[in-house]
Amino acid sequence: MKAKIRATAQRLMNLYRQEHAIVGGWAVVNQVLVKEADDNVIAELRELPTGKTLITHIENLRSGKTPMHTIERDLLPYGGMMSEMAYAVALTSAQWQELENAINSFSPNQQGLQNFLALDIVHSFGDQWINAIKAAIYEKKDLQEKWQIIEKTYNAYRLWNTANELVDTPLSDRKRAEVQADMPDYETYLPMFGDTGTELLEKLRNAISTM
Repeated sequence: MKAKIRATAQRLMNLYRQEHAIVGGWAVVNQVLVKEADDNVIAELRELPTGKTLITHIENLRSGKTPMHTIERDLLPYGGMMSEMAYAVALTSAQWQELENAINSFSPNQQGLQNFLALDIVHSFGDQWINAIKAAIYEKKDLQEKWQIIEKTYNAYRLWNTANELVDTPLSDRKRAEVQADMPDYETYLPMFGDTGTELLEKLRNAISTM
């Protein structure tokens, strides 16, 4: 029971920190926070870094102080840096051309993903390439739907690789809790690989249930 509570608290913290990368933003994240943060989860959140800030946000939502589609500015994760990024990404005409061509011609397979990750513009953003590109195309509605395919493909192969590493490695209690928190993502993406993905998902479930 304690492990399940810890996993739920970590998942809510992940949602809070990654709101900028979730379709629907706060309107979607806040619904989950209010629904799943019971007293036991709240107690667990108090032990996590920035957990008290998240608790204050949840309390504000439940009291009606904060509307369900937003968050108070001083409670934003990372001090609001990710939200501000949407207005801070500027591309040259050459970069725009490279990015638009790559998004429009993307093939949702491993080779297509490798080609996209090899782009100069992706390298220029480093580890923040997903957030930066999402911010750059914030007002480009024609690119956003195609971009979601790229992000979905990236997540699928990322989780596929991670899951394969996890099932071959003894898991610590902390890592087990992290995997449990991320299990909805594994359950979404691994079945995309057919029977092999489904078998890997079952192995991952067994890995986190075996002490």
